[in-house]
Amino acid sequence: QVQLVESGGGLVQPGGSLRLSCAASGNFFSIDAMGWYRQAPGKQRDLVAQITSPGSTNYAASVEGRFTISRDNAKNMVYLQMNSLKPDDTAVYFCKSLVRHRTGGLFQYWGQGTQVTVSS
Repeated sequence: QVQLVESGGGLVQPGGSLRLSCAASGNFFSIDAMGWYRQAPGKQRDLVAQITSPGSTNYAASVEGRFTISRDNAKNMVYLQMNSLKPDDTAVYFCKSLVRHRTGGLFQYWGQGTQVTVSS
C-alpha cells in the first residue's frame, strides 16, 4: 500500500506565499510522475503542476510564473512553492503520484488534500 500525506496548506493574504509538501511512503519500487491538483467548491479537480522523475515540469496556464513544483527523489517528496497567491487559488490541493510497484505494475495514488485559502 502507498500513502501520500500533504502538508503546508492554510490561510494567506492575497500576494502571499505558501509551500505545500507531499510525502509518499509504503512498499513500492519507484515513483514516476508526481503532481499537484486542486479542486474549488463546485468545480472539477484540475492539474496545477506536474514533474517527472528526471525533473521535467508542466504547469497550468493560470499558475505559470507564480508556482514552482520540485521533488526530492531520495525522500519521495514533492513540493509546490506558491507565490503571488490570488483569491482564485483558493481550493483543496491534492498530491498525486504515479507509482511503479516491484511487480512492474503502475498505479496512481492520491493524498487526502490540504486546504489553501487566499483571502484578506
